[in-house]
Amino acid sequence: MTIVTDAKNGKITEEMKVVAKNEGKDPEFIRRGIAAGRIVIPMTPYRDIKLCGIGEGLRTKVNASIGASSDIVDEEMEIKKAKAAEAAGADTLMELGTGGDFLGIRKKVCDAISLSVGSVPLYQAFITAAKRDGSIVHMTEDDLWYATEEQAKLGTNFMAIHTGINNIVLDRLKAHGRFGGLCSRGGAFMSTWMLHNQKENPLYADFDYLCEILKEHEVTLSTGNGMRAGAIHDATDRAQIQELIINSECAQKAHDKYDLQVIVEGPGHVPLDEVEMNVKLMKSMSGGKPFYMLGPLVTDIGAGRDHIVTAIGASTAAAAGCDFLCYVTPAEHLALPNLEDVIEGVKTSRIAAHVGDMVKYKESRDWDLAMGRARRDLDWNKMYSLALDPQLAKEIRNSRAPEDTDACTMCGNFCALKIVNKSYNLAK
Repeated sequence: MTIVTDAKNGKITEEMKVVAKNEGKDPEFIRRGIAAGRIVIPMTPYRDIKLCGIGEGLRTKVNASIGASSDIVDEEMEIKKAKAAEAAGADTLMELGTGGDFLGIRKKVCDAISLSVGSVPLYQAFITAAKRDGSIVHMTEDDLWYATEEQAKLGTNFMAIHTGINNIVLDRLKAHGRFGGLCSRGGAFMSTWMLHNQKENPLYADFDYLCEILKEHEVTLSTGNGMRAGAIHDATDRAQIQELIINSECAQKAHDKYDLQVIVEGPGHVPLDEVEMNVKLMKSMSGGKPFYMLGPLVTDIGAGRDHIVTAIGASTAAAAGCDFLCYVTPAEHLALPNLEDVIEGVKTSRIAAHVGDMVKYKESRDWDLAMGRARRDLDWNKMYSLALDPQLAKEIRNSRAPEDTDACTMCGNFCALKIVNKSYNLAK
């Protein structure tokens, strides 16, 4: 029995009621969305979490990703990053560590926050094999199943699982080539293993067994995007589209046959004129499943400011119907994000999500309406409270404090709003 089973049977659960209240929706709307596969609420029987609804008709959500690397393993810093991401307003967190104690760090992260936590179990499977046997190509199918179940028992709510990389997809990739190579770590691991061992991807070949594991532990399946473009000139190519076809088929089977909640992941580097098309293509192929977009980055030359590049693409994606955005930090392509990078990445992506929601859901503009009125009235405390980052807004103003406390130092004595307010009333 899963929440999807309940939804299909017409039952409104407590989780549906909580999400409905948070989103300002009728619980029946949430139930119908889950039953149809258009909404998910990542859950786990192993820990209490802040419930988060993702999907059609709901506010666009933002995911933050953290995780130690083979170069930098600082357990306490990863916990600080997780807490900072939650404080900055992230809706979910992915713990993607590839260094140190996989399970130990992830458990401490899960215990430290109330957000839904996601993971990629094949990282653990491949890296464990490399440490044990000297190479990732020695991973066994049992390594994959063991890592998946072990991580589920920690209280992982959703998992990015690369179900769509099969031999047909690799044929497309090899035949077409790539300007920017293969940027997905999961895609690189699995394709290398398949080519060396001349085997099909176990996550695709034994998809039914995978679904049984996820169902037992109430884990939401997020179909991994191993063929996403790492350069805009590779966007929407044959390998990416072939993987999307396979992932969409797997998503339908997981929801229809196993009553699993499913998210479908989408591409990373996409030029601006292809973002909306990618969102609509994914939604059409998957039957409207919640879409988790990695970025997207709309230019390749923004190193050091890729959080801004992503905000441009993410706002367009959200406006077109994307439900779930994976943040990008200023350190993308350059280094493991530090604490400040994580905070900046979350807050920048939250702006992008809101911009997109202003297009999808007109009621989202009420927040901006309140800010407009507060600015008209020179109500600075109200402006701070409405700002996405109240502390930053207040710090900037106070660092250049004006003589006239009604105005700011941009206009000083010649503040347009103050001049007009003295002459006539424009309030409406």
